[in-house]
Amino acid sequence: MPPLTVTTALTGAALDPLLALFLLLPAGLYLYGVQRLHARGDHWPVGRTLLFLLPGLGSIAVVTMSGLGRYEDTLLSVHMVQHMVLAMLAPIFLALGAPVTLALRTLPVRPRRKLVKLLHSRVARVLSFPLVAYAIFVANPFVLYFTGLYRLTLEYNWLHELVHMHFVLTGCLFFWPLLGLDPLPGRWPYPGRALLMVLSTPFHAVLGLTIMQSRDLLGGDWYPGLHVSWVDPHADQVLGGGILWAGGEFVSVTMLAVLVIQWMRDADREARRADRKLDLARSAPAPGGPAGSTPAADDGWEVPWWEQAGPVRSAGAEEREPRP
Repeated sequence: MPPLTVTTALTGAALDPLLALFLLLPAGLYLYGVQRLHARGDHWPVGRTLLFLLPGLGSIAVVTMSGLGRYEDTLLSVHMVQHMVLAMLAPIFLALGAPVTLALRTLPVRPRRKLVKLLHSRVARVLSFPLVAYAIFVANPFVLYFTGLYRLTLEYNWLHELVHMHFVLTGCLFFWPLLGLDPLPGRWPYPGRALLMVLSTPFHAVLGLTIMQSRDLLGGDWYPGLHVSWVDPHADQVLGGGILWAGGEFVSVTMLAVLVIQWMRDADREARRADRKLDLARSAPAPGGPAGSTPAADDGWEVPWWEQAGPVRSAGAEEREPRP
């Protein structure tokens, strides 16, 4: 392997057919859902689509199939970059793309009800419970790097790819209930979510410093056995630990700011919702009013749209549920 430079990172891309299918399939389904919404006159924010496709799925493709990904078994620092992107950056943007909400708005009645049932299943409730997701998110890297498991991922490519998928899944489990826009069961209020985000910040510092100060090389004699003349495995391990430390701190603080912004926006929506209900109550006829008059109807705030019968439609559009 030649030394890692900007040129080799940009020109050494290698297409992995299985991984490409893994990325193209959700991208195609997402765009199909957006097209269905637009075809029936409904709106879907362009920002959500861009977040899901570019920094979400796109960042996974960059760190795995670009020239950078070719060095994942040669440089520990490159693996740590992959770790940060797959476990933190990509899941955050996938969550902000709200794919579950898109599915609930486009699926037919029966599949949509099955999806809602899955979201409220016992397994989903346990895995999406913030403390459970936090424990998995924090413990997994220590188990990976400080046991013989990491060495096995270097020896067996299929296990290495499985770890990549594991990074993405554990990141989604942690960040989806905290920052995601989709309706999930058992979601904590904003103060609890902010506290959990703060508690996740020191863990990257501890993990990074432990790797930097370790005298033993991760992977044992794997990296020295490659006999790469242009890199010192010990110095590269220090760099990798620093990437985990600095990258984790930056992402955690940035996402805490995003969470606070979501909190403020949600509080503003709740205030406007309360004002609307007060206006509806004031506009209702007083007792003894004209016969047959009814209070002004609320516009669906009481029942979440994903629990209403039939596919969700924009104002003025109708679709009847098919008869059994």
